[in-house]
Amino acid sequence: MKRFLLLYLFFGAVFQAKAQFPLGGGAPKVTVTGRITAVILDSATKAPIDYASVSLLRVKDNKSVNGAVTDSKGKINLQNVAPDQYKLSIGFMGYKSKSILVKTSPEKPDLNYGTIYLVATESNLKEVAIVGTTPLVESKIDKMVYNADQDVTTAGMNASDLMRKVPMVTVDIDGNPSLKGAAVRVLINGKPSGTMSNSVADALKMIPAEEIKSVEVITSPSAKYDAEGAGGIINIITKKKTAQGINGNATVSAGTRQNNGNFSINAKKGRLGINANFGGQYAIPQDTRFEALNEDFTAGTTFLQSGTTKAKRYSYNGGLGLDYDVNAYNSFSTNVKYTNFSNGSDGTFNVTSRLQDETTKFLRSSKNNFGNNNVDWSADYRHTTKKQGEEFSVSGQASFGRNNTDFLTNTVSPDTENPVTFEGDNTGKNNEYTLQADYTYPFTKDVILETGLKGISREIKSKYESSEQDFDYTQDVGAAYGVLSFKLAKTIDLKGGLRAEYTNINGVSGTSLNFKNDYFNLFPSAILSKTMKGGATLKLSYNKRVQRPSLTFLNPFLNNADPQNQTQGNPNLKPEISNVIELGYSTFIKGSIINASIFYRETQDVIENLFYREQKLTTYTNIGTNKSFGGNVFASYNPLPKWTLMGNFSINTYDVRNEITNVRTGVYANYNIFMRSAIAFKGGWNTELFGVYRGSNRTFQGTSGPMSFYGAAFKKDIMKKKATVGVNTLNMFSRDLHIENNNQGADFVQRTNIYYPLRSFGVSFSYKFGKMNFNPQPKKKRGVNNDDLKQDENNAGGLGGGMPKEK
Repeated sequence: MKRFLLLYLFFGAVFQAKAQFPLGGGAPKVTVTGRITAVILDSATKAPIDYASVSLLRVKDNKSVNGAVTDSKGKINLQNVAPDQYKLSIGFMGYKSKSILVKTSPEKPDLNYGTIYLVATESNLKEVAIVGTTPLVESKIDKMVYNADQDVTTAGMNASDLMRKVPMVTVDIDGNPSLKGAAVRVLINGKPSGTMSNSVADALKMIPAEEIKSVEVITSPSAKYDAEGAGGIINIITKKKTAQGINGNATVSAGTRQNNGNFSINAKKGRLGINANFGGQYAIPQDTRFEALNEDFTAGTTFLQSGTTKAKRYSYNGGLGLDYDVNAYNSFSTNVKYTNFSNGSDGTFNVTSRLQDETTKFLRSSKNNFGNNNVDWSADYRHTTKKQGEEFSVSGQASFGRNNTDFLTNTVSPDTENPVTFEGDNTGKNNEYTLQADYTYPFTKDVILETGLKGISREIKSKYESSEQDFDYTQDVGAAYGVLSFKLAKTIDLKGGLRAEYTNINGVSGTSLNFKNDYFNLFPSAILSKTMKGGATLKLSYNKRVQRPSLTFLNPFLNNADPQNQTQGNPNLKPEISNVIELGYSTFIKGSIINASIFYRETQDVIENLFYREQKLTTYTNIGTNKSFGGNVFASYNPLPKWTLMGNFSINTYDVRNEITNVRTGVYANYNIFMRSAIAFKGGWNTELFGVYRGSNRTFQGTSGPMSFYGAAFKKDIMKKKATVGVNTLNMFSRDLHIENNNQGADFVQRTNIYYPLRSFGVSFSYKFGKMNFNPQPKKKRGVNNDDLKQDENNAGGLGGGMPKEK
C-alpha cells in the first residue's frame, strides 16, 4: 500500500510540474525559431578550443541577440534563433578573432555551420605545440574525466581493463572497481543497467573499450545523485555519433584469453537520429589452480583441498536507440538494450581430512553454471524555454532481469562407490521500475537551482527447486532533492544541496521467515571551489552517503556446495551510512596535470562477509564502524610532445571497531599504484606500457593478499586512418596471478590460494565507415540514474569449484 501511495504522490508532483510548464498547446510558438551550431578547433592541431566566446549579432542593427561559450569539445549550440541575417563572432585569448556571416530562414530555421578554425597568435604557437590535442584527463569542480577516446591503445580491451587506467580508481583482479577504498556505483550514460545489479565485474567485461568515449569519476556527488556509494560514482559515457547521414564502426579482437566483436551504426537526418549496436564476447576456458585450508582448533580438524577449475564465459548484447528533436524546445529519446551473459566452471579437487591422528582422503568434483539475460528500456522527454539554462525533464525506465544458477558437487571416498551429492538450483526474476522528474532554473548566470523527484519500485522473486527456501523481496524508494549553485566571490564557487530518501522493504524466505524494514535519511552535500592563479583549483567537499545491501547480500538461501565453506545471505542487514570530507587540489603546468586529495570517511554498520567456525558458514554481517583516512595523487607529464607519462597513487586506512563486542582491528593501510607510458610515433604508430600494484587489503577477519600485473600494446593507423590494427599482451612473463586470502580467529584458520591464468596475447582490427559530417553534441538527456544499491565486490567464489556466487 505504501508503494502505491508513494508512486501516486510522485505522479501527482510530476503532473503539477507539467501544469506549471505547459508541454502541449500552451507551449510557446516555436515554428519560427531555430538553432545555430558549430565546432571551434585550433587550425594547427585540430584540437577543440573550450571556453571560446561566441556572439551572435544581427546584421541590420549590429545588436547582440545571443551568445555562449564552447564546451570541452569546442562545441557551441545557440538556441531560439529567429530567422534573419547574423554575424557570428568568435574570440579566445591567444587566437585571432574571427567573424562569419550566417543566415537562417523560416523554411530552414536550423543551421549547422560545421567546423570553424581559429588561428593562434604568434606568441601562442609554442604553447599550442606542447599541448597538442584534448587532454587525456580533465579535472572539474565535482569530478575527474578520463577521455578514453584519446587513449590510442584501447583496441582489444574491455571496460574492466580500461578502468584500471582511470585515475583514482582501484580495480581488483575480478574487475570490481572502488574509490578511496570503498564501493562505488557504476552507471552507463548516467543510467543503471539491470546487468550491473547482478555483477558489476561481469557487466564491465561485456563493454568493448573502444566504444567508451569517457569515464567520469565523481568523488563528491551532489544531492542530485542517488546517495548510494561511499566511494562515489563512476559514470561510463559511450560514444555516440552525431554526424548527418550514416556512419558506424566495426571492431574485432582475437587472442589467447578473450575474443570479442562489436558493430555499431548511426543514422541521422535532420532532427531524427537512430543508433544500433550488437556485440559478443567469448573467453577461452583455462585452468585455474585452487588451494584451500580449513583448521578448527576446537574440534581438532583440518581440511586441505587442492585442484583446478576450468572457467567458461561468453555473452552477447544488442541495443537500439532513437532521438528526435520536435523543435527548439522539446525533444524525445528512447532506448532498449538486451544482454545475455553466461559463465561457469568445472572443477576437480583432492581433499585430505584430518581428525587428530585419523586421516581420510577423497575426491570432490563440482560443476557451476550461471546465466543471466536482461532487458533495459528507457524513455526521456526534455523541455526547455526561452530562458537560457531553464529545463524540465521526465524520465522513465523499466528493467527486466532473468537469471538461473545451479551447482552439482559429488564427493567420492576410496572405500565406497556411492558418491555423496550436494546440489542447488535457483531461478530468479528481478524487475525494476523507475520514474523521475528534474527541473533546472537559472536565477542568474551564476545562481542555478536544480530540483527533482524520484520513485523506484523493485520486485525480486527467487525460486529454489531443490529446497523450500524461495525468496520474495520488494523494495520501494522515494526521493526528493534540491541543489543550489552560486558564486561567493569572483573566484569562489559553492554548490550545496540536500536529498531526502525513504526506503520501504518487505520480504519472505521459505515458509516461515518474514522481514520488514523501512528507514528515512537526509543526505546533505556541499562543494566549495576556489580558482587560483595559473588555472589551479582548490576544492573542499562534504557529503553523506548510503549503501543499501543488494540481493546477493540479502538472499538467505544456503549454498552448501562445499560443506566446509558454505555461503548464505542475511536479510536482516542494515544499510551502511558514511560521512565524507575531502580536500582536493589540481593544477595544470605546461600541459602537465597534478591532482591531489586527502579525505576522512566514517562509515557506520560496515557490511563484510564473516566466517563462522561452528556452522562452517560465510555470511554478510554489519561488523561495526570504520574510521578511515586516505589520499590520492595523480600526475601526468609530457617529456616530449608525443610522449606521456602518467602515475596514480592512492592510500586509505582501515580501522574497524565493533560496538557490541568492542573488538577493534587496529589501523592498517591499503594502497594501490598505477604507472603508464604512452608514445605516439610518425606514421600512425602508437605504443603503451602500464603496470598496476595493489598492496595487501585488510578485512575484519583477515587479509586479501597483494597482486600486480602489467601490459603492453601497439597500434597502427591504416587505410587513411579509417582503420587500425593492434597487438596487446598482459603479464607476458608470468602465466598466473597469485592471490592469497586469509581469515582467522582465536579458534580457526581459513586460507585460500588462487592462481589466475592472466597471461594473454591478442590482435585487433577496427574500421570506421560512413561520411563524418560533424554535428555538435545533442541536447543533454535527463535519464534515469539509479545508484542506490551496494554491489557484491567478491567474485572469486566460483573459482573454488564448490563456492559459486549467488545471484
